[in-house]
Amino acid sequence: MLESDMKKLNYIISRRVSTYGFCSFSSLKDSLIQCRATSRIPIGAQGVITILFPYSLENEAYENANISRYACVADYHDVALKTLNEICAELRAQWQAEEFQPFVDNSPIAEVYAAALSGLGKIGSNGLLINDDYGSWVFIGEVVTTLKFDDSAQVQFCSKCGLCEKKCPTGAIINGRIDREKCLSDATQRKGDLTDKQKKMIKKSGCGWGCDVCQLVCPHNADVKPTDIDEFKNSFSPYADLENLEGKAYAWRGAAVIDRNLKIINGE
Repeated sequence: MLESDMKKLNYIISRRVSTYGFCSFSSLKDSLIQCRATSRIPIGAQGVITILFPYSLENEAYENANISRYACVADYHDVALKTLNEICAELRAQWQAEEFQPFVDNSPIAEVYAAALSGLGKIGSNGLLINDDYGSWVFIGEVVTTLKFDDSAQVQFCSKCGLCEKKCPTGAIINGRIDREKCLSDATQRKGDLTDKQKKMIKKSGCGWGCDVCQLVCPHNADVKPTDIDEFKNSFSPYADLENLEGKAYAWRGAAVIDRNLKIINGE
């Protein structure tokens, strides 16, 4: 890509987000996740624009919270996709012969790996991306394009201090891999009856949706910056709202599952 084109690209993206990078699509082809969204990958895709959406506020904001930090703000699918669509619209207008497709969460792209390849952080033993500015408190979105980029960084990993493995309340982190059957966050999102062990874990955690333990103990998350995204700051609520699920990250599961978890916590 010409230097002048790269300047235009950076200008368009930086007007809406502050933390982003680029990597080649070819480096990700072998790690693609098969899902419905795979069909939206442009034919002739060559590059990936990776964008971070930090969501955490100051630590004091979460005192007495009963849900995971990522669920305390507006549904990131809506916030991130809106921004990505706006960016794509401008990019399409500038490069009419090229294609740009946005992805959030339900993505064929291995998001953490793509972000690491884009120079946006290191990969933690808990499988999360750790950014120098915002720690692991980030959502990841991508734009797959026919524009060509080279990888800007080698994949780096965390310091491997072992705290996330040691402090995980269910022992779900093993040698840098997550055992979903043991994961407390996964258990809080399951429908139906839970095992007595799962109920005890939820009651002990005091969290009705998700789990932040591995992130809270991570030394890379010390003294990180709070989010600068207004949609997250203005929608912050550290308590589960079962009366109004609209716009919540947990709305897809419905009120019954969180209500069950909160009753377990309250001993009902």
